[in-house]
Amino acid sequence: MTSINENILEDLSAFREYYSAKTNDVLVEVVPEYVAERSDPQNNQYFYSYKIRISNLGTIACKVIHRHWKIKDGNGKIFDVQGTGVVGEQPMLKPGEHYEYSSFCPLNSAYGNMRGKYQMIDDFGNRFWVDVPLFFFRQPETFIQ
Repeated sequence: MTSINENILEDLSAFREYYSAKTNDVLVEVVPEYVAERSDPQNNQYFYSYKIRISNLGTIACKVIHRHWKIKDGNGKIFDVQGTGVVGEQPMLKPGEHYEYSSFCPLNSAYGNMRGKYQMIDDFGNRFWVDVPLFFFRQPETFIQ
């Protein structure tokens, strides 16, 4: 865990593709990226990575216990993914701390999107859901200048 005030990590909002959502004093920030070297467009294989930062802006510690993703590819196919924690962990965030991780999403189309939510539990045993913003997977050359 890293304190928000330490600012040793880069400012995610400086990236061209940046998405954020705040729910119940928890801020979720996302930066997706196309990974050309792992993609094979001639065979409809596109690889995207994404970095997520979960920040506890509140006054009570909370823990990520569950994730639920909706992934939609450019063909309209929707994938529903659920599981315990994030990347095999259930990080506890004290007030003022954040947790950052990277993951990936292979698609069979050149573009798509992803949205989700995390189930959290606070120090008092209260469970609540935190939104992960809708974010898009697309190749940089498709960005409007």
